[in-house]
Amino acid sequence: MKALNNTELIFFCSQLALTLRSGISSLEGLSLMLEDSPGGDGRTLLEQLIREMEETGSLSRSLESAQVFPAYLCSMVELGEQTGRLDDVMESLAAHYRREEALSRNLRSAVAYPLVMLGMMIAVMAVLLIKVMPIFRQVFDQLGAQMTGFPGAVMELGGVLGDYSAVFLILAAAVAAACVFLFFTEQGRRLSSRLFNRSVFTRRLAEKIACSRFADAMSLSISSGLDVDQSLEMTEQLVEHPKVRDQIQEIRKNVAEGENFAEAAARARIFSGTYARMLSAGFRAGSLEEVMKQISTQYEEEIEERIDTVLGRLEPTLVAVLSVAVGLILLSVMLPLLGIMVNIGG
Repeated sequence: MKALNNTELIFFCSQLALTLRSGISSLEGLSLMLEDSPGGDGRTLLEQLIREMEETGSLSRSLESAQVFPAYLCSMVELGEQTGRLDDVMESLAAHYRREEALSRNLRSAVAYPLVMLGMMIAVMAVLLIKVMPIFRQVFDQLGAQMTGFPGAVMELGGVLGDYSAVFLILAAAVAAACVFLFFTEQGRRLSSRLFNRSVFTRRLAEKIACSRFADAMSLSISSGLDVDQSLEMTEQLVEHPKVRDQIQEIRKNVAEGENFAEAAARARIFSGTYARMLSAGFRAGSLEEVMKQISTQYEEEIEERIDTVLGRLEPTLVAVLSVAVGLILLSVMLPLLGIMVNIGG
């Protein structure tokens, strides 16, 4: 059974939080979810969880044994059981994975939209060069005209693409297979994540996303009853960005040496100047949980605004490039053809 995605985690956490809020135990809550389950892997998973809970009496151990839930979720559930705040923890986890899903959806849109537009551009250009240009070649041959310069090069390119169309189809299929591997397999997602974190074009955005996840996870962990050091230890599990992970480790080291969290975070430079001052003020006021949540929210707004800005600039740019390219190709053959027709008419 594959690991649950964010949507499935949201449903599981929110449903269990709802039953716990109603005074129903976690075992009874799982049984109610099983009754409403339509079948398939979800029903099998719930049956497995119920069996494990009947044997161990622990929801967190049942989730761990299923091996489809994130380690962070299992640790938070264990904390909720120990503190008697499992309903609050499940509700907070549902909100956490909602934010994760919203962020993932924005990133998918940012990647998918340019790829679709680029694919459409390539398809239009290929049809124009392979199907349309040979018709013009026949017209010029019938008129006894010889194309030279840029129009001739365009004609030759169309002929080459037509002769080797099978090769280009194979390359297109390979590109499509690579996209499927990168976005729909576990290994591919890890590879694409590393590329996203290290690419010159996406490195700053990736760092903002990692900082947002760090702040969100710290807020959730602290609100669930963990101290700062335990929260840092658990939050480190969620962050994949290498630079931010190193900064979290530096914060943990400084806290262990006696610094308070705000000073350690400022020394590690995990947040920008404005957010560092917010953290310092919130820490002194005893509202660390609230200020970390606020920082996470503001980072999310920055990320969404940046993605929208990039997409807003990219759409007209791609349309303009496509329009200019198609116009140049058509004009390169239409103008000489019009010249020939004028000479014939004259």
